[in-house]
Amino acid sequence: MNAPFRPSSPHQREPFAAYLCDDDSVDMIRPIANDMGWAVDKVHRGGLRNAVQSLSITASPSILLVDLSESSDPINDINGLAEVCEPGTVVIAMGQVNDVRLFRDLVASGIHDYLLKPVFPEQVRDVLMHAQAMLNAPRSNEPAQNIKHTLTAVVGTRGGVGASTIATSLAWLLSQQGKRNSALLDLDVHFGTGALALDLEPGRGLIDAIDNPARIDGLFIERAMVRANDNLAILSAEAPINQPLLSDGGTFFHLREEINAAFESTVIDLPRNMMIAYPHMLSEVQNVVLVTELTLASARDAIRLLAGFKTTCPGARVTLVANKVPASGSEISRKDFETSIEHAVDLVIPLDTKLAVKAAKLGKCLAETARGTKLSSPLSKLVNIVLSAEVMDDEDMPSTAPISKAPEKSASLLGKLTDIGSLMPKKKAKA
Repeated sequence: MNAPFRPSSPHQREPFAAYLCDDDSVDMIRPIANDMGWAVDKVHRGGLRNAVQSLSITASPSILLVDLSESSDPINDINGLAEVCEPGTVVIAMGQVNDVRLFRDLVASGIHDYLLKPVFPEQVRDVLMHAQAMLNAPRSNEPAQNIKHTLTAVVGTRGGVGASTIATSLAWLLSQQGKRNSALLDLDVHFGTGALALDLEPGRGLIDAIDNPARIDGLFIERAMVRANDNLAILSAEAPINQPLLSDGGTFFHLREEINAAFESTVIDLPRNMMIAYPHMLSEVQNVVLVTELTLASARDAIRLLAGFKTTCPGARVTLVANKVPASGSEISRKDFETSIEHAVDLVIPLDTKLAVKAAKLGKCLAETARGTKLSSPLSKLVNIVLSAEVMDDEDMPSTAPISKAPEKSASLLGKLTDIGSLMPKKKAKA
């Protein structure tokens, strides 16, 4: 409810309204509202259900305080409130249940804050002043008219190469280093880790979109996306494994278009199987980040994926990232890998198991944990490539053209993979 939005309501909205369950709360909130210059008659008796009934026929205020004390199912009731609230409404909830999981679920549903009763006037005043300051602040999360939207798809050559790690880090860096209002769309509906990497509950937004495609619009995006920070929101899912993915792909395309309209940068974590099933997800993509390991299997699939990109997104800039490269040497050397796939490796991210474990324990993405380490440099360069924010020298510039191959190498896939073996040292025969 307080996610990025585009102003579209022509009428004047009330600055504040409250719906409270008990007289003591009403008596406490009214003087605070009066001190802040708000009408005291907008502090109503009646909790969340009364708020839903009232706001279904009247415009929602800029700041809404609701009491959940009489609600038996707060999450569903908050979702019902989201259906009648206009975009940009800052919702503050108060209730009697002291449960961290409930707090996280409520924040994931779009509320600004949750106050545990009994609450004190100073506490309420501070929260309301913070909400008011947030509304009055310059809206850095509204797409600037002179900023071109960037759409990036991150694809892994194999499962486990770290494509989701790179996608999450890229989205986070775009929001922090790039100062852009950014979105991460994790299309691994059953096993996505975008929200998990940032210690967030994914919510039901993506699942609801698949079940009810007709509901997808700007208001739905606002309610469904989970906010990671002021400039980053995530749409992810953990669908039951016994729930098959039934969609013709129109749902995902519609989601992408609505997200693009609300954000300045979009990163799609696109599993290989989704790319094959819904190739139109790559249409209009400006950047494709292909994440690989320096292995024989990844070399084979990199060849196939690079060829596929030429058909599905011929105008996209393809950046090849070698991830988790060990210091002691990989299965295939970088030179042999590049020769095999006929494409240069643009960025190399070294393997750092300790840093990855630290990121997981802290509930932060790899890019945030890696600040000040040798991993931060290639990740920062990746952001610069995506944004094309600066002119890089030749060694940092990604290669969009294939590297020249030796004339004696076979042009067949089998020949390319055989050539890798021929370049590797052979054991001497025993006398």
